[in-house]
This record gives sequence, C-alpha cells and structure tokens, in this order.
Amino acid sequence: MASSPIVLVDGSSYLYRAFHALPPLTTSEGQPTGAIKGVINMLKRLIKDYPDSPMAVIFDAPGKTFRDELYDQYKAQRPPMPDDLRAQVKPLHECVRALGLPLLCIEGVEADDVIGTLAKMATDAGRDAVISTGDKDMAQLVNGHITLVNTMKGETLDVDGVKDKFGLPPELIIDYLALMGDKVDNIPGVPGVGEKTAIGLLQGMEGGLDVIYGDLDKVKTLSFRGAKTLPKKLEEHRDKAYLSYELATIKTDCELELGLDDLAIAAPDREALKTLYQRLEFKNWLSELLAGQDEGVDDVAGGSATPEGDNGGEGDNKNKAQATPSSERQDTVILEQAELDAWLERLAAAEAFCFDLETTSLNYMEADIVGVGLCLTPGEAAYIPLGHDYLDAPAQLDRKAVLEALAPILADEAIAKIGQNLKYDISVLARYDIPVKGPLVDTMLESYVLDSTATRHDMDSLALKYLGEGTVKFEDIAGKGAKQLTFNQIALEQAAPYACEDVDITLRLHQTLRPRVDETGRLAEVLDELERPLVRVLSRMERNGVALDAELLHTQSRELGERIRELEARAYELAGREFNLGSPKQLGQILFEEQGIPVIKKTPKGAPSTAEAVLEELALDYPLPKVIIEHRGLSKLRSTYTDKLPKLVNKATGRVHTSYHQAVTATGRLSSSDPNLQNIPIRTDEGRRIRQAFVARPGYRIVAADYSQIELRIMAHLSGDKGLLSAFAEDKDIHAATAAEVFGVALDKVNGEQRRSAKAINFGLIYGMSAWGLGRQLHIEQSQAKTYIDRYFDRYPGVARYMERIRAQAAEDGYVETVFGRRLYLPEIHSQNRARRQGAERTAINAPMQGTAADIIKRAMIDMDAWLADQAGSDGFDAWMVMQVHDELVFEVREDQAEAFMEEVKTRMQNAASLDVPLIVEAECGDNWDEAH
Repeated sequence: MASSPIVLVDGSSYLYRAFHALPPLTTSEGQPTGAIKGVINMLKRLIKDYPDSPMAVIFDAPGKTFRDELYDQYKAQRPPMPDDLRAQVKPLHECVRALGLPLLCIEGVEADDVIGTLAKMATDAGRDAVISTGDKDMAQLVNGHITLVNTMKGETLDVDGVKDKFGLPPELIIDYLALMGDKVDNIPGVPGVGEKTAIGLLQGMEGGLDVIYGDLDKVKTLSFRGAKTLPKKLEEHRDKAYLSYELATIKTDCELELGLDDLAIAAPDREALKTLYQRLEFKNWLSELLAGQDEGVDDVAGGSATPEGDNGGEGDNKNKAQATPSSERQDTVILEQAELDAWLERLAAAEAFCFDLETTSLNYMEADIVGVGLCLTPGEAAYIPLGHDYLDAPAQLDRKAVLEALAPILADEAIAKIGQNLKYDISVLARYDIPVKGPLVDTMLESYVLDSTATRHDMDSLALKYLGEGTVKFEDIAGKGAKQLTFNQIALEQAAPYACEDVDITLRLHQTLRPRVDETGRLAEVLDELERPLVRVLSRMERNGVALDAELLHTQSRELGERIRELEARAYELAGREFNLGSPKQLGQILFEEQGIPVIKKTPKGAPSTAEAVLEELALDYPLPKVIIEHRGLSKLRSTYTDKLPKLVNKATGRVHTSYHQAVTATGRLSSSDPNLQNIPIRTDEGRRIRQAFVARPGYRIVAADYSQIELRIMAHLSGDKGLLSAFAEDKDIHAATAAEVFGVALDKVNGEQRRSAKAINFGLIYGMSAWGLGRQLHIEQSQAKTYIDRYFDRYPGVARYMERIRAQAAEDGYVETVFGRRLYLPEIHSQNRARRQGAERTAINAPMQGTAADIIKRAMIDMDAWLADQAGSDGFDAWMVMQVHDELVFEVREDQAEAFMEEVKTRMQNAASLDVPLIVEAECGDNWDEAH
C-alpha cells in the first residue's frame, strides 16, 4: 500500500486570499478574525481529506529575500500589509501550532521556496506530495509526484491539469512567467508580451527562453499576431527576460533544519486551542472542542473536521447528551424530606443563592414547574424533581409542599436571588402566587451591561466566552423539532445533571462578571439602578397583558386579503402575465429582462436586487415596483399581526402577553416578541387599525404617554449647541425652527414642505445620514442636500463639534457612553474597511442619544411602577402599565381617573431625567391604543 502524500500548505497564499475573499469578522475586543477563520477552516478540510498524511504549513518570514538583492524593485509597488491582516498573523500562527501542525517560516526566502525545497525532497525520495495553494507560480513544481490543490476553488492540478489550464507543461511555466512578467510581484517580463503572446511563443518554439533566444529568426515565422515584430522586443529586453526567469524560479535547495520525516502531525494542544478559540470568539469550535466533538483536532489521524458554524448531525447530539457532570461538581438529587430540610436551612441562612426553574414551556403564562435547581457555592448543586411524568408520587416530593417551603426564602428581602434571565422565573412563580423579593442578580444582565455587543447573552454563550466551558444544551437531552421532549418527559439521569449544571455555571458566571462590571466606568450604576430594578417591572407588565379586539382583527384580515388579491391582479396586468409575487427571481426577470428597467443594485451572487430599498427607488418612476411594495407591506401586516395576534390571546386571561427583552439591542432599548409590539406601523391607515384592536377592558380607558422628540433634545443636551438649546427652552417647533434657519425664512413663514425637509434633516443627521441619503429621501440632487447639511451645521455649529468630538473619542476609547454611563463598544471603529469604519462612526454619533433615550424611559418605568404599587389598595389611581413601545408608555386606567392620571404621568415621566433642555411628554386617552396615541 502506497504511503499517504505529504501535504504542504502555502499559508501565506491562503492568508491573503481568505482576508480578501471572506467577511471581515472581528471579536468584541476589536481583534480581526476573518482570515484566521478562513485559513483554519481550510486546514481542517485538508486534515479531513488527507487523514493519514504528514503536513506542514509554510508562511513568508518578515524581511527581505534573495530576490530583493537580485532586483531592488521586486514587489516594490505592493502596498504594506493592511493593519487588519497584520493583526491576524500571530494568532493564526498560534492556532496552527496548537493544532499540532508543523509551521515553517524561514528568513531570506519566501514560502514558495520552502515548499519547493520540500517538494524536491519528496520527488527525490519517490514520495508523493500535495501542495495546497492558490498561487499559479507553483505550477512549475508539478511533476509525477507533485500535485497542486486549491481548496478555495476545489481545483486539483496534476501534469495534465497544468497543460489543460495553461496550455503548457509544468517545465515551461517559469518561461511563461518570465515572458509576460507579474504585475503583483513587479517581475518586469518582456514589455508588450502578454499571456496569449507568451503561450503562442512557447508553443510555437516548442521550448523555453534558451530555445527562443537561440533562434529569434524562427519567431518571425510563427502564426500568432505580432510575431513579426516580436524578435526585436525580445532582443531589446533579453536581460529583463532572464532576470524575470530568475525571479520567477522557485528555489528547491533551501537550507532547512528539518526533513520530510519531521512533518508528522503532533497531538493538538487542547488547552492552547481552548484559550485561542475563547479569545478569538470561535464559539462553535470551542463548543466542539470542549464536547470532544472537534474531530479534526481530537483525532487528526482518522477524524473529520466540522467547520465553524456547522451544528453537526444527530450523532453529535447523541454524544453530547451523554455529557456527565463536571468531576469538580457535586450534584444532589433531592428526593427525601430530610435532604430538602437540610438545603432549606442552608438557603435561609445564606446571603445569596442561585436558583433556576425547569418547566414545561417557555411561555411564562402557561409553564408548569417540573423541578428546581439550587446552588450556594460553586461545585455543589442540587435538583429537586417535582413534576417528572415517569416518577411515581412517592418517588418525588410533593410540588405544592416544596414550593410552600421555598416561598418564605424566595420572599426574604435580605437574601439575594441569583439567576440567568430571572424575569422568566419570577413570572412563572407568580402563577403559583409566590413572590420573589430581595436583590435580584441576573447574569444575563451583567453580561449585557458589561458589553452589549460582545456575545449573545444566553447561558451557553456566556459559559463559552467567560468560563471557557461547553455546556449541555437543551436539545442535547430533549431532541429537536416536533419530537422534542418537554422537561417533564426527560429521564432524571439526564435532567438532574443538566439542571445542576445550569445553576452552577450561573453562579460562577456571576462571580466572574460582577467584578468586571464594578471596575468598568459607571456600569455598576447602569446595572443596579436601571436593569436590575426593571426586571420586576417588566415581569409585572408582561403578566398584566393588554386586551385585544379579535373580531376587529378578523375583519381587517378579510379586508387585507381582498386588497392583496386586487394588488396581485394589478401586478399581473402590469407584468403582462401571472407570476409569483414572492419570488425575487421571477420578479427580477419581469422587471429587468422583460420590462427593461435599469438594474440599480445586485445581490452578492450577482443577480439584480429586488430588495425593499431598490423597489422604493424604482417605484418613483415605474408602476409595478410600487404595486409590489404595497403588496409586500400588506401581506406582512396580515401574516404578522391581523392573522397572528388573535392566536396569541391567552385563554385564561383573555389578553395578549408579550415578552420584553432587556439583553438584545446594542443600545439599551427594549425589544419584544410574541407579539413584537415595536414594529406595528403608525404612519399608515392599516397600521393604525391594528392599534385600534388594542383596547381597554370595560370601565377603563387606554392612556398613552410619549416623549416628544426625545433624541433631538438629547442631542441638544450632549452638543450644548446654543441654537438648539434656545429653541427647546422657548418651546419652539424644532422642525419649523430648523427650517427657518436652513431655508433662511422667518419662523412664521415656514411652509409644510420646508418643515418636512427640516424634519428629515434633524432626524437624518442624528443617524449619520449622508448628503446622498438625504437627497434620496427628499428626492433632490445630492449637491442640494449637501447645501442643506452645510447650512444646518453653520446654524448649529455645536452639533458639528459634537459629532467630530464623539468620533474622535470613539476612536480613542473604542466605545461611547450614554448620559447615565451605559457603554456601547465599537469594535469596527478602527477597521481598514472604510464602509465599516464609517458605519461605526455613525453608530458612535447616534448610540449616546438612542441609549440615553432608552435609559430615560427605563427610569420612568421604574418610577411609574413603584408609584402605581403605592396607589394600589388605596384611594389612589386604579391603573396598570400594559405596554412599552419605543419612547411611549401605555396604561390601562379607570375611566373616571383618566384625565387626572394623564397629568400625573406626564409630570413623572418628564422628571425621569434632568437635562439642559426640558423633557416634554404628550399624553392622550381613548378606548383603544390608536385613539390614545
């Protein structure tokens, strides 16, 4: 049996190719990683394809080589290595070595020369070698033993493959390169000789430079174009040709300190890989490594690599489901009253403990408690099974009795409760009439406040990032899809370690994250004064829910269906045939091929784009795109809201209960799901009709209180611009005031069109809108839009100074802050990619405003919730806070108290923060949300 081929990897070639071909990824700390990820993926693929092969990865060494001595202009025109690429070289080398792969980096020669020398060694020894590269120069090395493989293109070149690709055998590739030169490496070649001429010359002369220069008269007789005048060029540039030949020749006699027998792959350094994957935030690879599933690393002799991002198949999940508790953790399954009593005594005496509910559902309004995980100290956890279907009643403690025993401890104001996403646990316990009191410590929020963009903030992601540990996922023990088990159906042998791991990891995360929060700026204030108090507020608001007029939505769905069908018929008429309006391919064919509409933008794969922004631009001049946009909008409204909302009404309460998310958006704003309340349109009749379906119960009214132009007011505060401060202090219409300044007219002479334009300028600039973007929005020339922007900054110079200052501060610090100290990190603020850097600069300008607005409404919610709690059970207001949407709070208030409540809520919300401009809140009431807005 023939031995496996030696694999020689052109690391430098792949590093550059990966850098330019793949998305420019960065870690939360700003470390570029895209090229590293691409090269490691390629190496894993090679390990899979050549499982028994010796292998070496070869990189260029820094500094000059012998070619620079031959020709001082060699590679002289090459720009310096981009900073984003340079920053990836060292960590890539570390990864390669940690994988156990020999790495060569020899001074004075290039990676090509080291590869050429090793290839020559293999040929001399009668051994096969595979060179993994994307460099065409390497074709000169191909022979009966040497093959090229381009993993990025899936291309393999043996001797015949080189002939097919270049029209020349491998032994003429150097001559080919010498004749036509190489602009990338600045190899001069023969001026006027390109690729076709070089091939024609070498084929016609049936030999290389020596043959050509030995019979220049024969060159005149060759049949390709320009052959007659070519001898003169060749003679004139003979020196350049032979110099180019020498420069293009890969050395095969480098002095190396190792031989072919030294290229065996060593055992991977798993601890080093763990550290590297954690630092570079290769989460999937880290997870696979920790779970023993990274076969390309764990068993390079016979395994297969799983690329980053591949979740693996069922076999992976089966293996992961067998994960055992950490040998350092002592798990207790509490099945006896004596064990429970001992734990209750310890919990009651503790300053803090971690707990986590295992339940039957993610819906907090329907979930039943299956068990409780508890942890007092890292490495020691307990699980109390309370509702597993497979256990007979005597085999597990009575759920009601256990919860009654835990209730006083959970309600103890002196004991801190630690958890991950505690809002869910609090809401589920509320179904059992068990309040959770005392300080709340939520690791999800600690991570979010520490760096909102660093990672997802679920426990599994946090364990990987901050503890460098993989965890058992719920799918690992419950399966996936329609056959997924609920927790009450999972065997105790799997359920208990899973539950114990959750609380143990959560407690350890708290001990890791909280010190980092405390030592970072004012983040402790953000966590302790905003996010932690908000947990109970959101839980209460979610459980309050909001009433819904389902019949109104059913009616609207029918009407939308009719309108959608009319739009389909109109689209078919305009297109001249029927087609699938939801198919980008069919729509593109009709718009750009059949109707000849100009292509504005293409998709990454090169197809004409039919994205929303493209259609909006085309709709200005063509009727079909306008119809498509309306059809898409109404179809989305129907599927997302009018059809779906009635299905979300809770049968027990008759109300809709959304879920608010504190740890999703980068800037601190809340988001919501099931339903998503943030995206219900307000500027269209159809969107307002959906809002009409959100109603008050009999005897009550809806009150909506909304901060007026809060981000512009924050801009005035942050920038200190005298013009803006004055306008807000005098309670002027800010858009009219801006129009007066920009268009040079008296305030009372501003017309509606000027005010609309000024509004676009005001809001556009705080989101970093360019002159091109403003021109597109206002349907004016870019030059005119630039004039408006220049005039705006002339009138409001403080805004321009603020923007410059915040860009510089972001570049220096790597983050920006809100008025209250919340941070938003900007890892791409130093990106070499201009578009990404400018995007980070736009975020730097807007994030302090959007984040401060988010902080202010959170402060208002905390204050309103406490005030409403004081009002309950007295002669005070009978009101519930039922929704939060952007800068708006929505309440359900007893009908006879609505007017007085509006005045109170305006005052309290306006006092939520003290800025250099007054905060203004507008409040209205009505029988439904639309009337109240």
